[in-house]
Amino acid sequence: MEFARKLPGELKKQGGGIVVNDSMTTASVPPNKTLPRNVKVVGMASLLNDTASEMIYPLLPQFLLTVLRGNLFYLGVIEGIADSVASLVKLWSGDQSDQAGRRKGFIVFGYCVPALARPLVGLIVASWQLFAIRVVDRIGKGVRSSPRDALIADSTEHSSRGRAFGFHRAMDNLGAAIGPLLAAGFLLLWPEELRTLFLLAAVPGLLVVALLVVGLKEKPVSRPPKARLRLTLKPFDRSFKVYLVALVLFTLGSSSDAFLLVRAGELGVSAAMLPLLWCACHIAKSTSNFFLGRAVDQFGSRPALFLGWLTFAGLYFTFGLATSVWEVWTLFLGYGLVCGLIEPAEKALVAHLVGTERRGLAYGWYNFAIGIAALPSSLIFGALYQWAGPRVAFVWGAGLALIAAIALTRVAAKPIDKSA
Repeated sequence: MEFARKLPGELKKQGGGIVVNDSMTTASVPPNKTLPRNVKVVGMASLLNDTASEMIYPLLPQFLLTVLRGNLFYLGVIEGIADSVASLVKLWSGDQSDQAGRRKGFIVFGYCVPALARPLVGLIVASWQLFAIRVVDRIGKGVRSSPRDALIADSTEHSSRGRAFGFHRAMDNLGAAIGPLLAAGFLLLWPEELRTLFLLAAVPGLLVVALLVVGLKEKPVSRPPKARLRLTLKPFDRSFKVYLVALVLFTLGSSSDAFLLVRAGELGVSAAMLPLLWCACHIAKSTSNFFLGRAVDQFGSRPALFLGWLTFAGLYFTFGLATSVWEVWTLFLGYGLVCGLIEPAEKALVAHLVGTERRGLAYGWYNFAIGIAALPSSLIFGALYQWAGPRVAFVWGAGLALIAAIALTRVAAKPIDKSA
């Protein structure tokens, strides 16, 4: 296959010189030792935001099933629709940040909305109210995600983008580890105060907004020609379009993480231990993000992503076959490690495939492709889980991850544009 022939370190001649393609991005330009200020500020904001979010999230499936009297299919509906609505907003916000030539306002607003909405879970009494809050929360995520990713790429040299996105995801996942740990400690001391815990999640959420307002600095970026947002991929080449198809295939098989928590509960992990399991998973993600983000720069985003998706398929297949608690812990740690490779590789590959003027829109399409597939993904996975059992559901996910990895081999390696 074409992918197999383009090995790390491959060089090719172009225009009388040597160009390093994506499979080895740092052969000639060493990455900066210090990450830019904006990357650090956004990373710290993500840490605080996910601390707030993950104080609540691992408890939501059980809260829906036991307190609000929902079911697994409705869980899939909530997660799928919320993420799909967010995907439309991500496409819009990415394009609008390009048109505005600025990203900060979108990022601040996108963190502010969930900070105010998320703690309201502590006051609700019906499933539809949880649905409404999750949609509002995801809209906020949609507003901030594409401009934030574009800002990281704008602020970072091409030879350090894997490390920058790895750092951001490492801080994000570190917060996602701290949140469940705080939740577990709180519930050990006050086991009947679940709703109070949800309300307290407002504190780190509001700290995020203050940090971004004070700490985030940006310079105007070059604007594309003024135009109305249209659902078109005309500004992008074939490789980027094939990449989006591969992302959709992968996302169709990857369920909401809520189903992983449901599976853990079925295999014997107690409700009190679920936050600690989730904490361990995110510690693995954070560590993996930090170290493997550097590997993405060294070996290339495309090979790293291929390896990540292939390993993901194996993990999902094993999730369906697992029978004991120790297997759950092992699989969650493995899941964290492989996600730590996938996340920076996916985002670095976007920056590699597109130019600077349409970078916000490109990240909008990247997030849109993932989000628009989330609704059918969650609905299909939830239905398979509910009526055919976990083994069938997870085998479905593993199969699509494998197909996506094969589709990724059709994304052509490109020369690095050092000015981008």
